[in-house]
Amino acid sequence: MSDQIKHECGIALLRLLKPLEYYHHKYGTPLYGVNKMYLLMEKQHNRGQDGAGLANVKFDLEPGIKYINRHRSNSSTPIKDIFVKIYSDVNQRIEGNQRLLYDPIWLKENVDFTGEVFLGHLRYGTFGNNSIEYCHPFIRQNNWQSRNLVLAGNFNLTNVDELLDILIEKGQHPYQDTDTTTILEKIGHFLDKEVETNFRNYKEQRLPNPVISQKIADALDIRKILAEASRKWDGGYVICGMMGHGDAFAMRDPSGIRPAYYYHDDEIAVVASERPAIQTAFNVPFNAVQELKPGYGLIIKKSGVITEEMCREPVERKACSFERIYFSRGTDAEIYRERKKLGELICPAVLKAMNYDVKRTVFSFIPNTAEISFYGLVEAMQNFCRTSIRQQILDAGDNLSPEALDEILSFRPQIEKVAVKDAKLRTFITQDTQRNDLVTHVYDIAYGTVSGDTDNLVVMDDSIVRGTTLRESILRILDRLSPEKIIIVSSAPQIRYPDCYGIDMAKLNDFVAFQAAIALLKDRKQQNVINEVYNLAREMEKKPATEMKNAVKKIYEPFSAEEISLKIAEMLRPSELNAAVEIVYQSIENLHMACPGNLGDWYFTGNYPTPGGNRVANRSFINYIEGRNVRAY
Repeated sequence: MSDQIKHECGIALLRLLKPLEYYHHKYGTPLYGVNKMYLLMEKQHNRGQDGAGLANVKFDLEPGIKYINRHRSNSSTPIKDIFVKIYSDVNQRIEGNQRLLYDPIWLKENVDFTGEVFLGHLRYGTFGNNSIEYCHPFIRQNNWQSRNLVLAGNFNLTNVDELLDILIEKGQHPYQDTDTTTILEKIGHFLDKEVETNFRNYKEQRLPNPVISQKIADALDIRKILAEASRKWDGGYVICGMMGHGDAFAMRDPSGIRPAYYYHDDEIAVVASERPAIQTAFNVPFNAVQELKPGYGLIIKKSGVITEEMCREPVERKACSFERIYFSRGTDAEIYRERKKLGELICPAVLKAMNYDVKRTVFSFIPNTAEISFYGLVEAMQNFCRTSIRQQILDAGDNLSPEALDEILSFRPQIEKVAVKDAKLRTFITQDTQRNDLVTHVYDIAYGTVSGDTDNLVVMDDSIVRGTTLRESILRILDRLSPEKIIIVSSAPQIRYPDCYGIDMAKLNDFVAFQAAIALLKDRKQQNVINEVYNLAREMEKKPATEMKNAVKKIYEPFSAEEISLKIAEMLRPSELNAAVEIVYQSIENLHMACPGNLGDWYFTGNYPTPGGNRVANRSFINYIEGRNVRAY
């Protein structure tokens, strides 16, 4: 993605199912859990660089000994900071006595992060600021072990205000108006309720309080707590948690919007946002890692019993397609195949844009995240060339000379690395004119890769959101190679609608596709459509969320996707550019064909999987018309 878009978060939950002594004897260290958490978080660092956090719960310690540990960091290297601190603390505690490092019982009683359950989080801030108070995990503390709750997740809720009102009606006084606080308090409320109900039942049996505490921990119905707490949540989420007594869970939203994978054997149970992180950390095959079903919770009891139980009735699966296009790392076997398919399927549109002139076209990609889709495009181009070569040979028959054969066989796509990002260059200048000049040098170009004034230059991008980087940097840089035409290829369709489930795309006017549609309406004297949509959006705000419709769809109805693409190219092409510019977008149909298991496409189609999505789209349009540069949720 040439535009920087913050998105999503990453989670990692690990339960050690054996005593610490087991890992010491088998793997040579009682710090096995900490070591694996470092791998799980580092292998998902792409999911959050604004902050990170790690928490740990220890089992069966004597009263008065700290059994919940947590470190958080919002530095520029948060994962490193957390684990450097953990290992430094270990070294300080053993005070040079290396024998203690191999004493699991002493470590558990005296050193932080030597317990049985770990919960890690990587944060990209789509809400609030980047202060450490916004970094997960969050802790809800209580003197009852079973009422302690540690929570982290990858989520955004669209109806936080409504949920806060419900908490207030129950007599609570939330300390923040964020979805994290709301979820923490909702789960905490029903956890308290479950504990209290069990306490009364056991008290009637005249059991002593210490025995009651143990029985409550054993009897807690985690599925029931999650089902009741999440009943009115509207959004995309994977929520992970640990109770102070040792139960743990991971729960996914009913539409499967946010991703979650898990694996367990007789040694460990692990949950992560990305499958390759689990495969790498525990050296397990692709098929051994399961996807957590939408609406289900993976519940890991302190006893070691692991179940996958339905907490919310699943609805139509709308897993985020942006995960496949861009967000998740391409090392996942399925995602790798899907990204290649995206490149393959867009090939016919690219051929049309370059007038089928393969000999005078150079193919490349920017940025590196578009590389896999680029491979798919190149393979499709090679197949096109192979078909053409075969037909020419068949047509020539016996009249084919060696020279003519050489000419025919030379028909293949020319692939070059035309631009390399200079990671060391920082755009610290604040004045716009000087800063824009510096931005144009963020990429170094490979001079001589394009035959000036005659070649087309096809450049694959994975998606185009705002178009700012294209306009201010990439197109200007590519123009230095003097191509006759620059064709920018987006493996994703046009981004037209705001996201409200964890991606930082909340303002309509940020999207170049929306800007293009508005410009077309004005060009064609159809401003009345803008007014109609505004009035309709205001009317929708008066309706219950379940009755709302996405009024913004009417902005795009008068135009074909091709018309909007032409307008986008016109808007993004700098006036001083010598080359012609065309932008080719993926179609919705091809997206669904390439990513059949992840049909969540609301940012492209406006078809939101929850009622809150329509409310956010309408509110975002109202904010645009009324000149409010704020988020719509």
